[in-house]
Amino acid sequence: MSVTDEIKDRLDIVDIVSESVELRHSGKNYTGFCPFHHNVNTPAFVVFPDTQTWHCFGECDEGGDLFSFVMKREGWEFQEVLRQLAERAGVQLKPLSPEQQEEKEEHQRLRTLLEEAVTFYRHQLTGTGGGEQALKYLADRGISRETIEEFGLGYAPDSWEAAGEYFKTKGYSEDDLLEVGLASARDSGGIYDRFRNRLMIPIRDRRERMAGFGARVLDPEDVPKYLNSPQTVLFDKSRLLYGLDKARRAIRDREEVVIVEGYLGVIVPYQHGFQNVVATMGTALTDEHLGKVKRYANRIILAMDSDAAGVKATLRGLDVARDTLDRKEELMVDARGWIRREARLQADIRVAVLPEGQDPDDVVNRDPEQLREILDQARPVVIHVMETLAEGLDLDDPKVKSTVAAQVVPLIEDVASQIEREAYLQRLARRLEVDERTLLSYRTQKTRSRSSRVRSARPAPPEPFQGKPSEVQHPRRKGESYEAHCVGILLREPELLYRVDRQLSKAGLKRLTEGDFQNADHQILIGLIRGALQQNDQEPRSYVVKNLSGEILSKADELLERTSGLNPKTDKVLEDLLRAFLNLRRWQVANSNSHLRYLLENDQANGDYQAGEYQSAIIENLQALNRIDKAIKLFTSRTAALH
Repeated sequence: MSVTDEIKDRLDIVDIVSESVELRHSGKNYTGFCPFHHNVNTPAFVVFPDTQTWHCFGECDEGGDLFSFVMKREGWEFQEVLRQLAERAGVQLKPLSPEQQEEKEEHQRLRTLLEEAVTFYRHQLTGTGGGEQALKYLADRGISRETIEEFGLGYAPDSWEAAGEYFKTKGYSEDDLLEVGLASARDSGGIYDRFRNRLMIPIRDRRERMAGFGARVLDPEDVPKYLNSPQTVLFDKSRLLYGLDKARRAIRDREEVVIVEGYLGVIVPYQHGFQNVVATMGTALTDEHLGKVKRYANRIILAMDSDAAGVKATLRGLDVARDTLDRKEELMVDARGWIRREARLQADIRVAVLPEGQDPDDVVNRDPEQLREILDQARPVVIHVMETLAEGLDLDDPKVKSTVAAQVVPLIEDVASQIEREAYLQRLARRLEVDERTLLSYRTQKTRSRSSRVRSARPAPPEPFQGKPSEVQHPRRKGESYEAHCVGILLREPELLYRVDRQLSKAGLKRLTEGDFQNADHQILIGLIRGALQQNDQEPRSYVVKNLSGEILSKADELLERTSGLNPKTDKVLEDLLRAFLNLRRWQVANSNSHLRYLLENDQANGDYQAGEYQSAIIENLQALNRIDKAIKLFTSRTAALH
């Protein structure tokens, strides 16, 4: 039994979910309002004790096991959830290797040093005469003593060696100070304090662990204006968002995150009740940044400057978003009746334009309601880019029209709602004074060009296996068995995922994703397999093996053992994998329909006969079952079609 299975055996998902969701017993299951989206009318969130799983039949349309629920609720990585639940269940995790244990202890020691640095700088701010200038600066910016305390702000004395000498008396070496970025090395030997005569701002990761510092000048003649900790084993500004440790819960509660530039753009609004704000730290938005906030909210507001640099920053952020954020595939029917598949960005990205020359802290200090109005009036990113790019340009120039269309049309294509897409196209056509059909043609060309680039970037799929597949075993928890079989095969041959996607597409079905799996271990492994195929530095199987963490390694070993009977030379392995995956989808859709019928009957028994959403979902599931059954027959009877 794997560690995760042992934890599931000791913990009841009903107990865990009940800590944050008010559940009511309904037959053999439990229902409540989904904690991941706003809903006060229909309790479409269901916990199934028999299978120890959960599912939201409402807006989310997501589900999973105990681990996936806690991961989504807290926004934590799998390893963090595993540690928390293992401790709660009294399960001993696999011990770290000597090297891993040494690294863990070293990181903890360095974090302890940074925590002591917070204390040191705090004392310099409030307990010495040298900190008076910093205190005056904070008061002038409208920052209260309570907020200073809340964010742990401090002051680095105007000295080349005060901090270094202090920490040496605490037992830390020069190498320690260099490693965490508190000191810099002299060319002639020795060290000197990196931060001098600056306001010190502690930077923590989302788990509230110290990572480094941001430092602002107090003397206008000093440069640079802001100085961050250098890149260290603990500090990487391309991965960190300032304030996320404090904003995490507010972001989830409001279902919205505001991204600004600069530390004070977080601190001052927080003091006035805007607690869902985070900031980049002198770097453009990265995929790591967006991936972190997307765990908590789908609505992302970029609070940018109104100048041209702000527009460029917005476009850079959108390019990253297109590569990072989740997409939803849709079936589209064109004018000739052909069905095509298109992916739409699953995020509501908006832009709030600040008054010229002002930062969020300037606005909120003058009038908090003004900042609220600015955020409430944040424009959809398509409109913002469309209007800002066109402003001041000669739109009579055909080349200018083409340039604007080239940047706006791809944004329109990413919008999830077809009605919104058409409305944006009409608005752009009016703005550029061109026929809408011209943009439709332009859109088709751009989409085809983008698709061909994606196809050409993919490596060619391998030749099919040869031989006879092992039989799929079906224990009581049938879905778990299908999942395990699929993941076990793909661990052995990751490239098969490309061929599975292609065959599913031919059958008019969505490609395989982590969402097809309920087990959190399996979700993580599928994500790792797909990641292996998206990189070009290593052979996919080597990449998977190298990136298997200790916590998930035992599960991977177990899955590989289950598929050890597969002959890697068989031409039936792809058929076996497809059949197992389609059976998994069929099982899940049938289960979903069973649960929906249960909810429908339960509502009707309680006198509610208006549950049209359940009936619509049941019809959609029946249509999906029909497509899956056709695909199963196709792949079972026509092995040749798989090549």
